[in-house]
Amino acid sequence: MRSPWYFGWNIVIAASFLTLLSSGLRMSMGVFFLPIANDLGFSRSVLSGIIAIGMLFSGIAMPIAGYLVGKYSTRFVLILGTIIIILSTVWSANSTDYWSFLLSFGIALSFGTSFVGSVSFTPIVARWFIKRRGLALFILSTGSMAGIAVMLPVFAFFIPIYGWQTTLISFAVIFMIIALPIALFIMKDNQSEIENSSIEPVINQKIEPSIKLIDVLKTRPFWQLSFGLFTCGFSMNLLGTHGVPMLIDHGFDPITSSNGIGLIGLVAIFSTLVLGYLSDIVQRKNILMMVYLIRGLGFIALVLASTKWQLFTIAAVGGLVWAGALSMSGAITADIYGVKIVGLLSGLTYFGHQIGAMIGSWLGGWAYDHLHTHLVAFGTASILLLLAAFSSYLLPKQ
Repeated sequence: MRSPWYFGWNIVIAASFLTLLSSGLRMSMGVFFLPIANDLGFSRSVLSGIIAIGMLFSGIAMPIAGYLVGKYSTRFVLILGTIIIILSTVWSANSTDYWSFLLSFGIALSFGTSFVGSVSFTPIVARWFIKRRGLALFILSTGSMAGIAVMLPVFAFFIPIYGWQTTLISFAVIFMIIALPIALFIMKDNQSEIENSSIEPVINQKIEPSIKLIDVLKTRPFWQLSFGLFTCGFSMNLLGTHGVPMLIDHGFDPITSSNGIGLIGLVAIFSTLVLGYLSDIVQRKNILMMVYLIRGLGFIALVLASTKWQLFTIAAVGGLVWAGALSMSGAITADIYGVKIVGLLSGLTYFGHQIGAMIGSWLGGWAYDHLHTHLVAFGTASILLLLAAFSSYLLPKQ
């Protein structure tokens, strides 16, 4: 007798929760930033450079993760990423010099979080869903948004009490306790591993023609999606690394600053479900265009905010479209090129995301140290996002 509950939703929920934790750490660099800089004696430019290098290696890790998922399994990559996170956080907490911190926190931890991020889960979710693929991938993206809303205030609470080192190691231990059972019992790449998974399967798998990577690289949509994710990474990690320090520099207290940035993720948790539902009804490229357009306007508004009500209003509006770029790009990639190669392609387009993240993280610190303003970095993010909106509009209809 078949169960009325489709097992694919277990995968989506578990992957979303793990993404919440991993992206929550990556997007909470703002609350770690000043404690680490003060404790280790790094300038903002130096620490921004370490974080930027970490973003680059995170991007390098993503296509590797996508390849390993295809060659071995999601379970293998998840367990490997968890081990790397444990080792790198312990190493980071005991680092006292630039090179040790760069290798541990900047490079090793970036590999670990990338291996347990959305790029590793996009193929398995896309494989389990076709008709509701947009909704499933959007729910997966709620993990990233919830990571900002949940983990940033949590880190902001514990770091002043226990220090950034203890907070970081505690996070890694909790992550391991959660991730290993999920890897062993939930992350199943094929429906054949589950007996009687549904009364009526949510998906109707179809045979897809094989497509080579070299052929994909010759197509315009791949580069349009890559550019969009480049701007996404630039803006998201600029905000994640320098959003809280920027608001503090503009006169907001640390708690208000953290809550303002966290509100973006909180609102995005709920708006993501609406966008996911719409993505299976209307053209996905139009939703992607709207996401970039409103984000672009929001970045300029955020850096100009001077009162609490302005900050929270801008954060709430921005949260309506904060989610969606990664999940929508993944869904469009699967629609155009098929699920067989979506893991590798997602890794490559996410590499562009992390190149943008590296530049955004670095530019935020460099521009403030040398030009004493946040407007340059945040204004650049706004312009790039508006260009990405236009590029998304030119994607082919599906």
